[in-house]
Amino acid sequence: MTTSPAQPGPRVDPRRCHEAAEDGLGPIARHRPVCLYLETTNRCNLLCTSCPRTYETLEPPADLSWELFTRIVDQIPDIARVVLHGVGEPMLVKDLPRMIRYLKDRGAYVLFNTNGTLLTARKGRALADAGLDELRVSLDAADAATFLLVRGKDYFHRIVRNVRAFTAAQAREGHDRPRVSLWLTGLKETVAQLPAFVRVADDIGVKEVYLQRMVFFDQEAIGLARPDQALFERLTREEAGHLAAAEALAASLGITFNASGATDPETSLQKAGEASPWSLCRRPWTVMYFTANGRALPCCIAPFSQRGYQNYTLGDATQETLREIWNGAPYQAFRAALHSDAPPSSCANCGLRWSL
Repeated sequence: MTTSPAQPGPRVDPRRCHEAAEDGLGPIARHRPVCLYLETTNRCNLLCTSCPRTYETLEPPADLSWELFTRIVDQIPDIARVVLHGVGEPMLVKDLPRMIRYLKDRGAYVLFNTNGTLLTARKGRALADAGLDELRVSLDAADAATFLLVRGKDYFHRIVRNVRAFTAAQAREGHDRPRVSLWLTGLKETVAQLPAFVRVADDIGVKEVYLQRMVFFDQEAIGLARPDQALFERLTREEAGHLAAAEALAASLGITFNASGATDPETSLQKAGEASPWSLCRRPWTVMYFTANGRALPCCIAPFSQRGYQNYTLGDATQETLREIWNGAPYQAFRAALHSDAPPSSCANCGLRWSL
């Protein structure tokens, strides 16, 4: 059911969507979520070696329907921030620009990650005209051979060409939105490429680079999403040198080089330091994540941390209202466990510092 745009209420700073007021962290959330993750599709045109969907079916293939999209969005008309991705490639979805415009009409800050393979001039124009705020391109390599290794298909040059054309059009027309950034998942196979990755960004006109810490299955690891391939808590002196070189190069080129979660890359790869780091997470009090089929999950990291959506499903947006889900029994139990010595299995290995 589609309704006319509601008048926006007081805005919440979208950069703080991952935080919550410290006085409201009990099993019952006192405030509505300020951020939505909407998996616009669980289909993808790549076969990334660090992604669980490459190896197993997580849910039946689906795109988020317009009816379900509006049903969810209309229940939080003053939502501050909406992220339009999950385990699939958003640009496969025909209604994506329409969804962006619908959200922008409600005053939301809108972004999504893409692999960039489908960023044609026509689709890029549609995204810009819809008012997209951020376009995050997950390139994950500095050359074609490494890209093929970690992403499963030979699309490196296509993506570079697409992003270069998009940023050139922005510069030519004087547009500063959407902000474009390049992302690299930190793997043992790619850490040495960090300086070259910064140079690729500079060459194609991108002024923001991010190092994304890889999530892995602690048990029954699959593909490259396993502990021995991760940099988290395992950064060697040589690898730290590659990281420092990339940071210095980025500074000299006027490129912002950060990690996800509003932190610098080195900090992102270090252990949080607390005995129970999962207890610091605020997402179950600030964020709602819905799959393309309407399943409510605690966050976008859960599918990468533990096999089986049934282990951390908190509701169904096709059958329940968001109010019923948000403070229903599964959500309350999940929040309580997060503040205990026995956290949900999907949270035990999460280091907290993830994308904003």
